Amino acid sequence: MRYVYFATAFLVILTISIAGFRGRISTKPPVEVFPDMDRQAKYKPEAASPFFADGRADRPLPAGVVARGRSVAADPACLGADGFLDRGKNAQGEWARGFPPELALDARLMARGRDRYTIYCAPCHGALGDGQGITRGYGMATTATYQDDRIRAMAEGEIFNTITHGKNTMLAYGDKLDPRDRWAVIAYLRALERARAGTVADVPADHRADLGL
Repeated sequence: MRYVYFATAFLVILTISIAGFRGRISTKPPVEVFPDMDRQAKYKPEAASPFFADGRADRPLPAGVVARGRSVAADPACLGADGFLDRGKNAQGEWARGFPPELALDARLMARGRDRYTIYCAPCHGALGDGQGITRGYGMATTATYQDDRIRAMAEGEIFNTITHGKNTMLAYGDKLDPRDRWAVIAYLRALERARAGTVADVPADHRADLGL
């Protein structure tokens, strides 16, 4: 039994020694069994870095970056806050219709809108914008459909605001989609609406032959 006592005492002394209680003053830090990331490798301000071609550790800010503690959704002014582009409002402070003049409504914008829509919107609103997303099968029964006449008649600026701040059970996406991406999504969902409700009259005369008309 005494061997058990000796072994226990040895382990206690060893543990105390490893923990840093040396019984004498030392300038050396104690051994850390679990450092918990208290000290990490890092670059100091204006330090050199061989990793980057220009040799600087300080890097320029990425386009569209927002300072910590500020939100594009809550404070659009942090990105300049152009009334139409960043808030969806016209000069009179009303929800704007159409799209900001800075944006080119072309295939590139539409492709971007489809990409962002597929990632952030389709799970709830469905690939066709009819509210039949995968979340409906898990109890999300209140998802809006873009094929509703109410949303068809809604100003694009109001849709932009809903994407930015959220509404009812829909969360805000202002922190995930920058303003131009939000407008791209709106352009794509307008295309989804047009695809469902379009008529022959919407097809340019010189393309109707392609439909066999």
